Amino acid sequence: MLSQCKFQRAFLHPRYWLTWFGLGLLWLLVQLPYPAIRVLGSRLGSASRHFLKRRESIARRNLELCFPNDTPAQRERLIKENFKAIGMALLETGIAWFWPDERVRKWFDVEGLDNLKEVQAQNRGVMVIGVHFMSLELGGRVMGLCQPMMATYRPHNNLLMEWVQTRGRLRSNKAMISRNNLRGLVSALKKGEAVWFAPDQDYGRKGSSFAPFFAVENVATTNGTFVISRLSGAPMLTVTMIRKADNSGYRLFISPELKNYPQDETEAAAYINKVIEKEIMRAPEQYLWVHRRFKTRPVGVSSLYK
Repeated sequence: MLSQCKFQRAFLHPRYWLTWFGLGLLWLLVQLPYPAIRVLGSRLGSASRHFLKRRESIARRNLELCFPNDTPAQRERLIKENFKAIGMALLETGIAWFWPDERVRKWFDVEGLDNLKEVQAQNRGVMVIGVHFMSLELGGRVMGLCQPMMATYRPHNNLLMEWVQTRGRLRSNKAMISRNNLRGLVSALKKGEAVWFAPDQDYGRKGSSFAPFFAVENVATTNGTFVISRLSGAPMLTVTMIRKADNSGYRLFISPELKNYPQDETEAAAYINKVIEKEIMRAPEQYLWVHRRFKTRPVGVSSLYK
């Protein structure tokens, strides 16, 4: 079922008051001018490093595995910038949920919008392959301002947060579809919709193939991309948004249609991982390195994390 956006009186119960307080504070912070938000987000992220030691350890291990030829100093610089991006991600979520369209439009530009229009001009649905950059939430809002679409997601455990995030995401997009709703995904694509799907996290052994990712062999990679592509026949392209290094806002990149997608699950997993690698290298310091991307290992193979 497509996610609905309905307020419930139960959200006024005291058990949600702390959530309301946090949301109110986030709303206040994103009323600041964007340059101030940029400074505040970076400082919050740097400060969070002292309290997120486990996540820092995961990020360091991921970078060691993916970029074994980098020096420790290079990886430490990347981790430092990555935590600044974590702080920005919190405030960018507020921007995505609470800023009006006209304010969002002032802070981004787009490269490759014609690539999406060219595919959709053929009355075809399109699988939009996303990547988990820190600015992902804002990227969805920006993409919707260019071309409203549907997106897969995991429902939030907190019902109030589920309502807030869905309401925020639907400000510029059409609908949210649970990532487990295969029938809904395929149906939307067959009807000519653009549907966002991010295959770059570890979803476990079930429904996955093992394929290389950067310098790591045998990385669990969801077969969801392959299955949805086969059932829907929809073309694929990538959409990535990164924060500009000069602090002038964001750039959304829309790739040309991906060609020569394999018809074998394992080869398809390796193909999509290569695509994701290329997108990550646009701004590796902004990628979600704190996720345990390599936690699922082949049977009998030891963990890559301590």
